[in-house]
Amino acid sequence: MLDYDTEADRYDASRGGVRRAEAAARAVLGLLPPDVRTLLDVGCGTGLVSARISRPGLRVAGADASPGMLRLAAARLGGAVVLADARRLPFADGTLDAVSAVWLLHLLPDAAPVVAECARVLQPGGVLVATVDKDASHDADSDIDALLAPFRRPDASDGRALVAGHAARHGLRPCGGASFTGHGQGRSPRSAAAGLAHGACPSAIRVTEHQAASLAASLAALPDQDRPRPDPVYRLLALRKDV
Repeated sequence: MLDYDTEADRYDASRGGVRRAEAAARAVLGLLPPDVRTLLDVGCGTGLVSARISRPGLRVAGADASPGMLRLAAARLGGAVVLADARRLPFADGTLDAVSAVWLLHLLPDAAPVVAECARVLQPGGVLVATVDKDASHDADSDIDALLAPFRRPDASDGRALVAGHAARHGLRPCGGASFTGHGQGRSPRSAAAGLAHGACPSAIRVTEHQAASLAASLAALPDQDRPRPDPVYRLLALRKDV
């Protein structure tokens, strides 16, 4: 897991920057009903996406557990941020029209407590929008994917069916979905190997130290070491709380 306080100042540039954030924000907005007036972006990070989830009459706040990330988000969201664990949000039951969780659930060993907490703060009829199957979004039938496939966990914490199952236990039902391109996030063999060496490989990949060394050698043997493979296509799932 990254130290997000340390990574905060360089995080956006390493994650596709404004173009990727704009694509994510457009996709989230497309899943929000027109009467939504309040949205909490849980795991907002630097607020680069949160600040772009914008339309007339919509008030957006951000929540994150990293003070370093939240410092940047506060500047982008006019101070409308809160330092909080996503499993214990400082909002009363049923007070928000919508909650978003973009690139969050895949980082957790168990997404169930966060889904439950998002459901708690939503009012009846409110909507949760979350990215699902994050690591699988990189699968583009590339040579890198072929090497990583044997090490992919079948039980990613943000699997669509798993998240929908957690949500159903708290009165949330699927009501839509969307996808968007992760601009600038296509992996090259060299960047994939570097991520593996620094422990920043996809969260759904599990390798031993010996396997990591062997996989790094295989990645180093691929052609076009610095050519990015196709950008990932991320998926969003929208869930509405029972009235």
